[in-house]
Amino acid sequence: MEQPRTNQPIDAKRLWDSLMGFAEIGATAKGGVRRLTLTDTDKRGRDRFRAECEQLGLTVRIDAIGNMFARRPGRDPSRAPVLFGSHLDSQPSGGKFDGALGVLAGLEVMRSLNDLGIVTEAPLELINWTDEEGSRFGHSLMGSGVWAGVFGLDKAYALTDTEGTSVATALDAIGYRGDQPATPFNADAYFELHIEQGPILEREDRRIGIVTGAQSQVWYDIITTGQDSHAGTTPPSTRKDALVCAARIIDLVDRMMRARGDDGRGTVGQLLVSPNSRNVVPGEVRFSAEFRHPSDAEVDALDREFRPAAQAIADASGITLDLTTLFRIPAQPFDAGCVDLVRQAAARLAYSSREIVSGAGHDAVYVARHVPTAMIFTPCKDGLSHNEAESIEPEQAQAGCQVLFEAVLARANRTL
Repeated sequence: MEQPRTNQPIDAKRLWDSLMGFAEIGATAKGGVRRLTLTDTDKRGRDRFRAECEQLGLTVRIDAIGNMFARRPGRDPSRAPVLFGSHLDSQPSGGKFDGALGVLAGLEVMRSLNDLGIVTEAPLELINWTDEEGSRFGHSLMGSGVWAGVFGLDKAYALTDTEGTSVATALDAIGYRGDQPATPFNADAYFELHIEQGPILEREDRRIGIVTGAQSQVWYDIITTGQDSHAGTTPPSTRKDALVCAARIIDLVDRMMRARGDDGRGTVGQLLVSPNSRNVVPGEVRFSAEFRHPSDAEVDALDREFRPAAQAIADASGITLDLTTLFRIPAQPFDAGCVDLVRQAAARLAYSSREIVSGAGHDAVYVARHVPTAMIFTPCKDGLSHNEAESIEPEQAQAGCQVLFEAVLARANRTL
């Protein structure tokens, strides 16, 4: 087992205990977590995070979209803070480490600095971003997106879940609509630790992923509208089956993805069939679709190809197609200087590493539009994430946290 070569180690057991403790909030029977954003369960996680930050002497403030910022003073209050963090919300059947690793490792960085009596030159701020997952209100990276100005606060407030509850109502219900503006402020850097959520690091037996950027992506909302009719009396010649049309478009997404090789990504993850009756030909289907690729040009090509091909399928089926672009995120390179600090930390600690492009969207993607940013990846078992079986080893959590500690400390103490 590789051991960290540093005179200032984080407390690996304390970090793991913290991860396991938070995993009890929203714990599922299969060993994962269900901590949907802005629910009572999310509130329990937020309340605990806030209390533990305040116990460390950190000052916690909350902005208008519910993002939480825990500040540790620096020796020079005039310097812009170094930011780090991730998110505590989860998928409906999520794992213990997606998002939580970055927040709780950040908490361990703060604890270790206190233990070691280190006062950084620049202030530090640990962040819990609101609704990174997008699983409840249908818009991922919500908190960081509002903060970065990618979309407006009013638009976010108006989003609703499947039961009609708005973001604004949910924020008020759990008491986390803050009084601070959800806008960018002067910051020196941002670091985010995350599990890879893919198989590359594990497959290559690398301890640390040095993330150089995130890939481009485009998301769609799609509605196919046909006609409800009796399953037993409607012959093929008169059927307008919205689900068959949707299935053919889903197959199109898969075929377009596979045509791009291992860099291609195409997914339909949400499907709502109406009237959803066993003996009724479905008259309407609402579903999601998305494409991702490291190249903006490839995502542009996927978008140009997908729209007319989906329309052709609908026309041939006698179905009305409503295809709306939900959002488009261009490929986002990370800051070379911050990336190099991650690279240097991994090398100094003698951790095996490789450069990697993030296949998932993270809050860092939007933060990077305003603040020099880098990410750190740790492996996860079988590359599995967004799943209750998601798993990492304590030593992997330790390595990621130690690299985060080193990178944050180096940036906060750099000579200006």
